[in-house]
Amino acid sequence: MESSSVSKTRLPILALAALGVVYGDIGTSPIYALQAVFTDAHHPVSIHIANVLGILSLMFWSLILVVSVKYVAFIMRANNHGEGGIMALIALASAVTGREKKMQRFITLAGILGACMFYADGMITPAISVLSAVEGLEIAAPQLKSVVIPLTLSVLFILFWAQSQGTALMGNLFGPVMLVWFLALAALGISGIVHEPSVLKAVNPNYAIHFFRDNHWLGFAALGAVVLAVTGAEALYADMGHFGRKPIALAWLVIVLPSLLLNYFGQGALILHDPAAVKNPFYLLVPGAMLYPMIVLATLATVIASQAVISGAFSLSRQALQLGYLPRMQVLHTSESQQGQIYMPRINWSLMLAVMALVVGFGTSANLAAAYGVAVTGNMIFTTLLAAIVFHKLWGWSKLRTGLLISIFLTIDLSFFGANLLKIPAGGWVPILIGVIILTIMLTWKTGRNLLLERLKSEAMELEPFIEVIGTHPPTRVPGNAVFMTANPQGVPHAMLHNLKHNKVLHEKVILLTVKIEDFPHTSQEERIEVEKLPHEFYRVTIRYGFKDEPDLPRDLALCDALGLTLETTDTSFFIGKETLIAARDSEMAYWREKLFVSMFRNADSVTNYFKLPPNRVVELGTQVTL
Repeated sequence: MESSSVSKTRLPILALAALGVVYGDIGTSPIYALQAVFTDAHHPVSIHIANVLGILSLMFWSLILVVSVKYVAFIMRANNHGEGGIMALIALASAVTGREKKMQRFITLAGILGACMFYADGMITPAISVLSAVEGLEIAAPQLKSVVIPLTLSVLFILFWAQSQGTALMGNLFGPVMLVWFLALAALGISGIVHEPSVLKAVNPNYAIHFFRDNHWLGFAALGAVVLAVTGAEALYADMGHFGRKPIALAWLVIVLPSLLLNYFGQGALILHDPAAVKNPFYLLVPGAMLYPMIVLATLATVIASQAVISGAFSLSRQALQLGYLPRMQVLHTSESQQGQIYMPRINWSLMLAVMALVVGFGTSANLAAAYGVAVTGNMIFTTLLAAIVFHKLWGWSKLRTGLLISIFLTIDLSFFGANLLKIPAGGWVPILIGVIILTIMLTWKTGRNLLLERLKSEAMELEPFIEVIGTHPPTRVPGNAVFMTANPQGVPHAMLHNLKHNKVLHEKVILLTVKIEDFPHTSQEERIEVEKLPHEFYRVTIRYGFKDEPDLPRDLALCDALGLTLETTDTSFFIGKETLIAARDSEMAYWREKLFVSMFRNADSVTNYFKLPPNRVVELGTQVTL
């Protein structure tokens, strides 16, 4: 959805909806961000007025420069047919660099690393968000401390279990609940500021500068906790396709940014007034009578934040799958009206186990804060690097103009990232390990698929000579249509050769079907299908999907009718090659990676399910391939 297409009457409605999808992560950061700065086990910042004002100034200018300027003003303008996110940015950057192989490799690697960081972030966000909300029970009743972990795990289990049911019904409540949440943040912040209005001086960037001057190395280390205030900024860009740029920007500028700033300043005022409140300044800002309702509201807000991250993981996984970086897996639709609402069981339960392991392993949100940040800042860096290519190549900016702006963004990103590297011994290694594992899986699958296609292509017969032989020495032709799926439209599919060898027949019409995934989100009906008639009733058909389209071959093959090829579903059989892979030690890929690829290939979802083929019309013919 392009932001320019949003009418003035729909703008507020979409902005409200965006609150529930886009701003859950960054909107729940006040629960733990400021507390993490002053209670960090390894680099705690001492509490006095200069430090408090310095930290507040850093948070203020981080929100302004990273979110308002970098994402809202610039990055969100780099849309791929209205879509945003790291995959859309990869596609944009790849399209404008053409055949520059080194640049293409850089773009691919940067994009995959960014995606890996997003997955790591997607595991830590639900853990730290829900845990930090439930920890409010310790403030209300210290004797309830022992139930915090079990209750957090219960909430998380219900959240992940509910994914298969869809979010259409609850999704309508997300926006209003988050609106109440942000208004509560603002009200609590104002109540704190009233008692210590001097904190408002922190809008002056000199306080941030003086903080670094006075604290030196500790000041740099503190950035590792300050960055928690901007976690979730990537969601503005990633979810742009759902709402458009204008509604997201409106919600940020009118509701989210003022509420966050007021709350952070209110917490700062409380800490100045009572330094002991640093143990949990968010909940201690809440009046006693409102504490339990606030715990409930905070838990709802963190569940919504987690829901957005989980949905984002589903969306990213499907895009990565379409672009060939993940094996086929089951994708279920949970809404008949909204294509974007999907459920991927493997991703869901894998995420749940990882999130629960993080909660149990770290125990508190303060400990989890040490693991949070590396993934977020890593993602920011890769987004900035890819955006530089788009600014220069696509928008036509000069190298000087691009370099100046990107230098500012990278200075901020690298400062945050460098500060978070200091947290590696305390838990920062976790997202790095997660990222390395996912990177290995993605690159192994992509490399393995390319290697498999090369093997199949090298062993395949040329199509044109084969058709000529069929014409001069025709086999028995039986009634009906045979669709042979092939990644190499110039060669004879192995399944066709096996069918001809064992059954000694060909169908009246033979269709060689190739599916291609384009580097833009959606293809129109007009550009989706291409039919080329070959001699002797052979046809070469190409179906193109965008990386966010839903493959459905029976539906789209019906479009062939308008192009002179009629295919009745009840008279059409689909022939699929089913390869059995054998790992070889003297191959282009390391033996252990070959074994990993073979395992993933064996456990991938079937072609029949993925392309929605009618199971009773599918014939699988096997062959062995040595990698």
